[in-house]
Amino acid sequence: MKKTFFVLVTLSISVIFSFSKTSAIKNIYPEKIELTVENEIKTKRTDETITLNVNKLKKSKSNFNPEAFIVQVDGKEVPSQASDIDNNGTKDQILFNIDLKSNSTKTVIIRYKENGKKKSIYEKRTQAELSHKYGGQFKKKDDQYVYEGGEFKNVNYLDVPPQHTDHSYFIRYEGPGWESDEIGYRMYLDWRNGFDIYGKKTSEMVLQEVGQDGFESYHEMSDWGMDILKVGSSLGIGSFGLWHNNSVERVSDVDNRICEICADGEIKSQLTIQYHGWKVANDKYNLTSNLSIKAGDRKTKNHLEVEGNPPNLCTGLVKHGAKILKSESNKGNWGYFATYGEQSLSGDKLGMAILYNKKNLEEITEDKNSHVIVFDPKNDAVTYYFLAAWEREPDGIKNRKSFQKYLEKELNKINNPINIQY
Repeated sequence: MKKTFFVLVTLSISVIFSFSKTSAIKNIYPEKIELTVENEIKTKRTDETITLNVNKLKKSKSNFNPEAFIVQVDGKEVPSQASDIDNNGTKDQILFNIDLKSNSTKTVIIRYKENGKKKSIYEKRTQAELSHKYGGQFKKKDDQYVYEGGEFKNVNYLDVPPQHTDHSYFIRYEGPGWESDEIGYRMYLDWRNGFDIYGKKTSEMVLQEVGQDGFESYHEMSDWGMDILKVGSSLGIGSFGLWHNNSVERVSDVDNRICEICADGEIKSQLTIQYHGWKVANDKYNLTSNLSIKAGDRKTKNHLEVEGNPPNLCTGLVKHGAKILKSESNKGNWGYFATYGEQSLSGDKLGMAILYNKKNLEEITEDKNSHVIVFDPKNDAVTYYFLAAWEREPDGIKNRKSFQKYLEKELNKINNPINIQY
């Protein structure tokens, strides 16, 4: 009897606590919107980022406040983020992650209050940063300027000074970086305009530590991982240019570059690079690259917008003699081009891929440095994804067959987006 009484008391306390917590949430966030999300494919979607349109939420409830809300799934609050995709001061999206069984539907509740700010703090699973030196000065040495003195400080905006070039020691790890809990990337914010990979041996955010103890230190293996790609004169992984005279014209000769960190969030991080006066032969273009990464995801999404009516735009992968892989199915609007093999700087197995929309594809070709995917920039824009998978990641992909299986799964998800009923 005593044991039964103890169990009943424990259950009663749990019910009261749960009821009190639920009541408290309703008091803080009295308004709600209910919607459904549906996975229409046979593949299970684990840790999938759901993106809600704020304008559509406001059609349901005109007083919806994207500054003060929580997301509930299966009766529990899940980490969420409001995002300003245009960087204009207005929150356009609500993001959260969810598990969905194959061919399944879940109900999602958005609780909110009309005024105020959100107080919930969640684990940080993405990051974007840009850090350059203050307090020193550029000095000319031999044929280029080098920044001497000063300390690195993070910034959200940089109009790149004309003195900056490769190895000028002005920008920490030479450009902006972005990462998820799966992998990291960086770009050279100079004439090379190459994209590189940070292989991670941890799911924690690491960029804030990279390059602080020595400009080239990230090329050596550390507890968190290392820079794992030799880019050289190639497109690296997923950087871009123009296919001209049977080779890639990288975005090298420009009037100026501007980099801006638009979001440094728990679930999504985003940055833009603007290139003014990009010169190719006798023509000039203005180009904007909008890069974003999400929690639980290896993919970077790159949305390019161009002015000046170029004949094409292109992206690609560095050639390191690895096995070439291509999407096998003709179904769906998206395909992939990939390489897999011992092509990392550390000699480990590394898979790299470009996921492209077939409606934009002109051809898949190559020059001496890169495998090249050439696009027709319909409506002066192109969107594609790039990703890498390093075998030394926690639970990393260890062989080519597993990498192909992973790519086919990612392709299936992109070809069959989540159905959201507002």
